[in-house]
Amino acid sequence: MPIKPLIRTIPHHPKPGVMFRDITTLLKDPAGFRTTIDALAGRYRDRRIAKVAGIEARGFIVAAPIAYALGAGFVPLRKRGRLPAATVGHDYALEYGTDRIEMHVDAIAPGERVLVADDLIATGGTAEAAVKLIEGAGAQVIECCFVIELPELGGRSRLEALGHSIYALVAFEGE
Repeated sequence: MPIKPLIRTIPHHPKPGVMFRDITTLLKDPAGFRTTIDALAGRYRDRRIAKVAGIEARGFIVAAPIAYALGAGFVPLRKRGRLPAATVGHDYALEYGTDRIEMHVDAIAPGERVLVADDLIATGGTAEAAVKLIEGAGAQVIECCFVIELPELGGRSRLEALGHSIYALVAFEGE
């Protein structure tokens, strides 16, 4: 089942010139959502994934069912100050300023095999921060997976330059 037609494009959101790729239309379609999760989880079924780390917030929607399908744990990667227990974090640059992504200090053990999951990769800045945070905990990032890739924004190249591969179900190239 092709999922690309189930992803809504909202022109000029959140600012002029941006084509926002909205997965809520995919998520509300039972067959489309199942196809998405089955395709992503199926790719990693034999990869001995211990944890699936989901990037706030739409990444949680993708990562948690993948973790369930794989029999792995789920780790939420959140913005600064959102987790209740002791955290470790990684700061990263935005277009204007910086941000921080955090996880609980006991979320991932050294040596664990971790899959990073999110709904979309654009410039790759948040995904790069997630990878560095997980590797800083001594774990091994197996791959970064996404529902959507926006190739012209360079996220794939950014992660590949760090030695990490990415996988996306669909790409919106110049659309």
